[in-house]
Amino acid sequence: MAANSSTGSATEPPGLETQWREIDNLNQQQLRAGDSWYLLDKRWYDQWKEYVHTGDQNSSSYPGKIDNTELYEDLDSYHLKERLTENEDFVLVPAEAWHKLLSWYDMMDDQPPLERKVVDLPSTVKVEVYPVEIYLCLSSNLESTVSARFSRADKIHAIHQKIRQHFNVSETAESRLWMRNTDTSSERLRNLNMTVLDTCLSSGMTVIMEIRNADGTWPTSRPQIMRNSADEDSYQGPPGVCGLTNLGNTCFMNSALQCLSNTPPLTEYFLKNSYLEELNFTNPLGMKGEIAEAYADVIKQMWSGRHYSVVPRVFKTKVGHFASQFLGYQQHDSQELLSFLLDGLHEDLNRVKKKEYIELRDADGRPDQEVAEEAWRNHLRRNDSVIVDTFHGLFKSTLVCPQCNKVSVTFDPFCYLSVPLPVSKERVMEVFYVSLDPTAKPTQYRLIVPKAGRVIDLCTALSQATGIHPSQMAVADVFNHHFYRIYQTDEFLSCILDRDDIFCYYKYTDGEEVVMAIYMRERSHYRDYGSGGNSYGTSLFGHPLLISVPRAQCTREDLYQLLLKRLAPSSEGEERAEEEELSSEPDRGSSTEEGQSACGSTDTNSQDATDGDQSAGAEPSGKEEEDEDEDEEEEEPASCAQANKRLPGRRRYTERRKKALFTMQAVNSNGTTERGMGETDGTQPYIAIDWDPDMKKKYYNENEAEKYIKDQSMDVPHQQTTVQLQECLELFTTVETLEEENPWYCPTCKKHQLATKKLDLWSLPEVLIIHLKRFSYTKYSREKLDTIVEFPLRDLDFSGFLLKKTVNSTEPPCRYDLIAVSNHYGGLRDGHYTSYARNKDNGQWYYFDDSKVTYAREEQIVLFYSTQTLGGCSQIFSLDLKSRCNLGVG
Repeated sequence: MAANSSTGSATEPPGLETQWREIDNLNQQQLRAGDSWYLLDKRWYDQWKEYVHTGDQNSSSYPGKIDNTELYEDLDSYHLKERLTENEDFVLVPAEAWHKLLSWYDMMDDQPPLERKVVDLPSTVKVEVYPVEIYLCLSSNLESTVSARFSRADKIHAIHQKIRQHFNVSETAESRLWMRNTDTSSERLRNLNMTVLDTCLSSGMTVIMEIRNADGTWPTSRPQIMRNSADEDSYQGPPGVCGLTNLGNTCFMNSALQCLSNTPPLTEYFLKNSYLEELNFTNPLGMKGEIAEAYADVIKQMWSGRHYSVVPRVFKTKVGHFASQFLGYQQHDSQELLSFLLDGLHEDLNRVKKKEYIELRDADGRPDQEVAEEAWRNHLRRNDSVIVDTFHGLFKSTLVCPQCNKVSVTFDPFCYLSVPLPVSKERVMEVFYVSLDPTAKPTQYRLIVPKAGRVIDLCTALSQATGIHPSQMAVADVFNHHFYRIYQTDEFLSCILDRDDIFCYYKYTDGEEVVMAIYMRERSHYRDYGSGGNSYGTSLFGHPLLISVPRAQCTREDLYQLLLKRLAPSSEGEERAEEEELSSEPDRGSSTEEGQSACGSTDTNSQDATDGDQSAGAEPSGKEEEDEDEDEEEEEPASCAQANKRLPGRRRYTERRKKALFTMQAVNSNGTTERGMGETDGTQPYIAIDWDPDMKKKYYNENEAEKYIKDQSMDVPHQQTTVQLQECLELFTTVETLEEENPWYCPTCKKHQLATKKLDLWSLPEVLIIHLKRFSYTKYSREKLDTIVEFPLRDLDFSGFLLKKTVNSTEPPCRYDLIAVSNHYGGLRDGHYTSYARNKDNGQWYYFDDSKVTYAREEQIVLFYSTQTLGGCSQIFSLDLKSRCNLGVG
């Protein structure tokens, strides 16, 4: 079954099994620099996989034309949406696979292919989904800019040439390039052989070409953009009260840097240049001292008091060199960056130049104190740095074999605590209910359902709100004007995402009804002769319907009348159409769509559409007769024409005098491919209501059809669960059973076991980082937990969690004060990071939002954690006898 192509490029595809085998084999290709890969909408690709796996060419899951609509920001520019996620929003396929799919299924009209190149970047080869978009201009006219996209692997020479070409700069003219560093100054791009990545160019930045004057001088010694750099040079402010410029989705990095910048012992270490004597250039696990030096440079700028904002471009580039996941400009978790940075700083500053091999020993019944001291000594023999001094503590880990009861006790160092949040067993879902009453608009409800529940639980919750029995409900996911999925009642709710538009429809339950999916389509004004046929092109619009029709009323005429009644609130009705028809010229001797009812006949004895050769509303597969009059743009089905010929002449005229508002056609689940009854698979009939554009404009009110009302449940804000931080710590130290993917090898049983595991805190560091795990990932779902976590700003007491009860004068206390918080606003796939921090010099709290810094009060921080429903955080607590602290990182 080949898709119709507006370009005539679609070809007859091979069998479904062959399609899957060919595409699957091509998808196994390795990434090679310079190759092209293409983005495909994940939903379309999933539907294609479902289609080919059915093994049925006539399956209702036929995907139709490739449709990447959901990947574009808009359908004018066709720019890719920001922060799309691979394997969630899109999949990547190699060029050969793309061209095969395109030849078999074609692509939606006017949509450009989303081609991306494979680039060879430091430590990784990857498909560059988001190239760098840079603005180009001449120094003589800074207001006239043009945007251009470049790969991070492109040389600056490519940018140089692009500017010359666009602004018609002669090849003989001597020129030089400047990169706008911030909104205050620019920086010379001297080496044209450097890559875009190496020069730290990012999307949104501007590259300026300056052309030497005829007298040999340059127009400016240093092009200034926005304001004079002297403003920055003369700026004097409190040290550390300094913003960080967002380089493009780098708020997560800025938030983490601000938190570490306001951690006193670490910042003083760098400001006093203590790191210079401890840089480790030979550590194979380190980064040749480059991360430590880049971090030191940022900290020194931030604490110089001479900048209101610093651009951490060099630091960002160094991070990307050594951690490929941070190479691009997509959003990341600030905790992920913080974890990498602390580990990188530790290895770059490790005082141990040659790590010795140490064989770890089990406790074997020895006292905890002895085993813990041994574990810490062994840790320091391989790891000794300012990071260990400041951030490392010790866990006690206890594993118990479920079979032989072998107990294994070890003590392991940690740099931060990742504590879980109590997971609610309930979930809030929003659903639109469509009743049987055609005059009633859809109603939106907010329901509380079991998180691990099934679709029947959603129906039960909605039943309590509507009074309709759950068995009389059909639940569907509506996407792009069609049913992306119609759910069975035993399916798990975890397959429904929060962003899905879920509709619930009333249905009959007498056992004699047929449930039909109804789509709204608008025909084009012209036939599609280019694809080898003469059918009309169609496009879906509006909300689809699920209706249950008594089997005895499945004739075309009955179905037409039923749909007419269902559409009554949005349509001006058939009476006006009939009046216009009566006032028009009489029968011209041909049976046309505009001169008949939905089927061209109102014969009450017409064949039952579900039991005969054609489906309800479907054009039959038999030969059709085209009207001889060119003004009549519709064809009449042969069976309908024959039926009309058998009618007396007067009756035929009477039947044709009514002007149908729409026609009906059996289609596939996407509403794209027309089908006869013989093509259905017996599962779910899909019927398209086809509107002529002029008829739709006259008789269908699309705005009215889109309206809905909100139930009072939508006005009740969802109450988030509130917990104390201590509860999260208690959950962290609770006994748990290991997962099947991560079993423990029991030395007694000599095999892997799903042992029980318990973590306890033995000793705490001077600065304690606590990460609240707000992002939950399971096999079936991903979500951000919005549980409110409350904690004190001062004297957070850990004494109840420490196994080591004796604290001598050289060890830090077990009470902490807050010094910084990293906040996350938004959901899983988007959002923004900011931070609160207390300045180590003046004790004042500040709020950091990238380059913007404002004063903050302690009450604001408490308010945030008491009432903010979308804020996420993880915390770092610093123990310092003079300045105790708690740093939150989200």
